[in-house]
Amino acid sequence: MEVNCDGCAGCCMDWRPLLEDGVGSDARDGDPSDQATQRGERRRDPFGGGDEADHEKRPSREPLDDDATFVPLTRDEVRAFLDAGMADALTPRFWRARDENEGVEVDGYTLAAVASRPAFFVGLRKPPKPVAPFGREEPAWLPACVFLDPTTLQCRIHDGDLYPDECGAYPEYNLALDRETECERVEAAFGGDRLVDDDHGDLDGLLLGSQAIGAKLFCHPRPAELEGIVERAATGALTRRDRAETLAIAVASSPGTLAISERHYERGRERALEGANGEGEGEESGESSGDESWVGPAIREWHRRYRESDGTVPSPAVADAVETDRGAPDTPGWDALE
Repeated sequence: MEVNCDGCAGCCMDWRPLLEDGVGSDARDGDPSDQATQRGERRRDPFGGGDEADHEKRPSREPLDDDATFVPLTRDEVRAFLDAGMADALTPRFWRARDENEGVEVDGYTLAAVASRPAFFVGLRKPPKPVAPFGREEPAWLPACVFLDPTTLQCRIHDGDLYPDECGAYPEYNLALDRETECERVEAAFGGDRLVDDDHGDLDGLLLGSQAIGAKLFCHPRPAELEGIVERAATGALTRRDRAETLAIAVASSPGTLAISERHYERGRERALEGANGEGEGEESGESSGDESWVGPAIREWHRRYRESDGTVPSPAVADAVETDRGAPDTPGWDALE
């Protein structure tokens, strides 16, 4: 497989706001769950709920959030981010249940569940960043992966210890599952040649159905503790403590089972809250407690700048002050890769 990622990063951001007058709409229309679920599993039900034909006859499980390129992390990857002090980079995803029989009601939402336990993924957050993908001359505010450098449109952790397996396997999983890739969607909307060679490998490493439980699909054993969290997840207002609750369940999960280790839960929650700034946990402040990585302060700064922008979009180079000066790794640039 060969892809042309120079100037693209379509799989690392939500570029739908760039579409004007329906340009490229055919590439983005369709089943909401097909667009907004995990990229490698658009064809298959992460809950193992039957074959594709059965799935298409039943209502979709729609995510509560609107992230079109959500990348799910494994339990071990969530643990690694917490150990690196980067809990602020992570966020949960819940789904609406197909029907009342399979769901659990929390905050007025009937959530997709396994054995009456609300199910969720953990993925990477996308704060607003000024980016100019696909050869555009003017940048725009777009939700972009926390690790995406707006200037080079490269991943700051690519090939590093924290680089998610799912990112490394994309778009091979989509191709193996005979699903459209983000490369092809970008080509349809903006032209160019992004998917250069569609030869792909097999599905080794792709967790589906019951294999995903406890390894990538996490199940909260105490739905009542999600009250308030689910509403804030649906409105994009999750707090650090909200995320810590779900991250703790993820790191305490046991692959292939519904078992939760209370010892790992307590430790995971503690790690997820390390460096919190007290009341509000610094969610609305660009200040760091001194114990945080660059990730949390940078995300808060991006949100502050976006709120105060009045529609103006700064140069992507402002990322030097927002991210790099706080300790974010540099990216090599495309010339260095030629």
